[in-house]
Amino acid sequence: MLAIIWHSRTGAARAMAEAVHRGAGRASRLIAAGDADPRDLLDARGYVFACPENLASMSGLMKEMFDRCYYPLLGRIEGRPYATVIAAGSDGHGAQAQIDRIVTGWRLRRIAEPLVVNLGAQTPGQILAEKIVPGPALEACRELGMAFAEGLSLGIF
Repeated sequence: MLAIIWHSRTGAARAMAEAVHRGAGRASRLIAAGDADPRDLLDARGYVFACPENLASMSGLMKEMFDRCYYPLLGRIEGRPYATVIAAGSDGHGAQAQIDRIVTGWRLRRIAEPLVVNLGAQTPGQILAEKIVPGPALEACRELGMAFAEGLSLGIF
């Protein structure tokens, strides 16, 4: 099973996670970061982490999920595949770097290039507003989910 762990404040990362889930279908499970626990990650064979970048960092609830699950999983999920989808206002690299650094401790294997969607929100009003992710970006998320699920089923990952 592919665990798609997500957090979203304004809808973009949620929409991206849902698109990954549509692509992966029944071979996946959407799990809100606030609800994810070590058992959810142990039960999965691979992971997609989906979150917004807030102030050049991953969102607080996603970080809290890693804080809660990190030590109980240390040494127990090595070698499993992962990918990331980041909703960003301008860059996304800060959130991406944080996730990569954390999962390095778990010895996870990245299986796809980071999917960062820059939504261009720069003013307070734009940043706080609900987001609509462009169709091509959602299609890229769906394709990621489909490829990841297929790779898991074939034993490639």
